[in-house]
Amino acid sequence: MTASYVRSQVLGFRVRAQQLDRPTGRLADTALLDLGVQDSGVDGARWAMANRGISADEAAGDGLATVWTLRGAPHVYRRRDLPSVAAAVEPFSDVDAGRRIFDASKPLREAGIGNLEALDTVASAIRRIVTAPMRKGDVSARLTDVLDPPYLRFCRPCNATHVYEMTFRLAALRAGVELEAGTSPPVLRPLTGFEPAAAPGEQHDVVRAYLRLLGPATHQHVADYLDAPVKDVRARWPSDVVEAAVMGERRWALAADVAALEAGPPRLTRLLGPFDLFLQARDRRLLTEDRARAKQLWPTLGRPGAVLVDGEVSGTWRPRKSGKKLQVRVELWIRASRAVRTSIEKQAQRLADHRKAALSGVEYAD
Repeated sequence: MTASYVRSQVLGFRVRAQQLDRPTGRLADTALLDLGVQDSGVDGARWAMANRGISADEAAGDGLATVWTLRGAPHVYRRRDLPSVAAAVEPFSDVDAGRRIFDASKPLREAGIGNLEALDTVASAIRRIVTAPMRKGDVSARLTDVLDPPYLRFCRPCNATHVYEMTFRLAALRAGVELEAGTSPPVLRPLTGFEPAAAPGEQHDVVRAYLRLLGPATHQHVADYLDAPVKDVRARWPSDVVEAAVMGERRWALAADVAALEAGPPRLTRLLGPFDLFLQARDRRLLTEDRARAKQLWPTLGRPGAVLVDGEVSGTWRPRKSGKKLQVRVELWIRASRAVRTSIEKQAQRLADHRKAALSGVEYAD
């Protein structure tokens, strides 16, 4: 018999699975680092980890590395895990590689070059070029000089020819290259003694990790998250799953997580960064069915952060920094009690401390 879960149970499960309810933690047992913590924007990976109880000192140490992986975005992982991670984020097939590199695939196909072959070629070139820290733009210019025309495109904004962006990004870890944390534009540098593993460890299996952190889910949810074909995701679907109905939709959860799905959401308040994993689930309707709020939460450009109250996305927030002062502007979607507002203000103070700024106040939109 298929178990059925209401949205509050699913959201509560994700809060706990993603450890948003823990006051303190260590890198070694931070679950998000198995799938990767996206490091986009000022309040990126370090703030996501702070929201899971990781101290600023530990997050700033050498135990973490930033690399381009899923969807070509920068993600943070435990440095020791990179060989397994590299194997986990590899395209599942040549078709999958073509999907992940988007428009770069067409000229390669027309030239008779396979997508995986192309990633290997670009990775070899990056490996030869990046032997010391280099700015991304300098690496790109060198790649333009050594790669054949099918790998290159004319960029109108720059009025210059570059290697296709996604091919560049997805080949970088293959080449044994990481990003220096906090650099913008990015600085690339070689990883010392790096060799990808032959296969990923179970904890880094990206299909399994999605189910563990963002389940219950469908094959399509996972495929959309990875930019991979559904066929390839189905072929790698874990065997230890059970069916779970959510809002009338057939989904799957890991069998080990069934008991955790029975509980409701913990009572807590968090200011989630714009690219926090909680907001990256591909079933956005579960977070909000209101289209206007969805557009506000996930605009094409300039995403806000999300106010999480007791498992529900209950509004948005944006930082306003002036010198050493930080103001947080909050737009709530709920009628908030004084206790909720106090908890939001405590989280705003945590954010200011994280940024090493003085909190000048929390402004609530009318």
